[in-house]
Amino acid sequence: MFRPQDDFTYLMPVHFGGGKFDPETLVTQRATGLSITYETERDLLENYIPEGFELLAPEVQVAFNKFTEINWMHGGQYNLINVAAPVRFHGKKDELDGAYTLVVWENKTAPILGGREQTGIPKIYADIEDLHIVRPNFATTVSYEGNTFLNMNFEAAGPVTGRDLDALKSQFLSMNTLGWRYIPKVGAPGADLSQFVLYPQGMEVETAELGKGSLKWTEMTPMQNPAQYYIVNSLAALPIKRVTQAVMVEGRAILRAMGARVIE
Repeated sequence: MFRPQDDFTYLMPVHFGGGKFDPETLVTQRATGLSITYETERDLLENYIPEGFELLAPEVQVAFNKFTEINWMHGGQYNLINVAAPVRFHGKKDELDGAYTLVVWENKTAPILGGREQTGIPKIYADIEDLHIVRPNFATTVSYEGNTFLNMNFEAAGPVTGRDLDALKSQFLSMNTLGWRYIPKVGAPGADLSQFVLYPQGMEVETAELGKGSLKWTEMTPMQNPAQYYIVNSLAALPIKRVTQAVMVEGRAILRAMGARVIE
């Protein structure tokens, strides 16, 4: 009969096997990223920040990434949209700054499953267009079953060089991504597992461009997006006061998936 091995890590369905756990495992991939950060209303944004965290700035960070040459997918690729806010975690044992993940959309199943179960990142599915490029303009759209709920646009103003590029490289090299790993009870309200997780990752930026960025959230009805409409509409209700940063980067992303840990 099947018996899990103590030094293995598994995803469902467990009985087909897993892999030996190695805390030094690195997920590597080529990355093209467009990040747009905007100021919003603090009181509204704090509705989505759990107790135990402090919102450091009333900002929403929305990032598109196209990942290619992914080692664990044997050269595969996928796109994502990451939505986060800058926070400080105040725990009994841990205190650290990072980006609290509000939601991540991805357009393939495999990275969604591992990210949710192993590292507590709230990943869900959407159709995410590759960047449409007519230089200096870049654009992408995010939709579900034909219903677009996010548009992102970027007009490049020129490459970042010298000390500014060095500062940007430092900003992206090491990032504390924070998630809430929540597994509901079966047949009852509440959680069987509820814990905050630190997922360390970063990007070795090679080139970068600053520019003008804009984005638009479009509210959804339950018929348009039955499992996600309330998420989209919550984000759409956060006013975009002003864009504080818009940047396009290319380089190599490094994710320390097996180096993630519970923070408390």
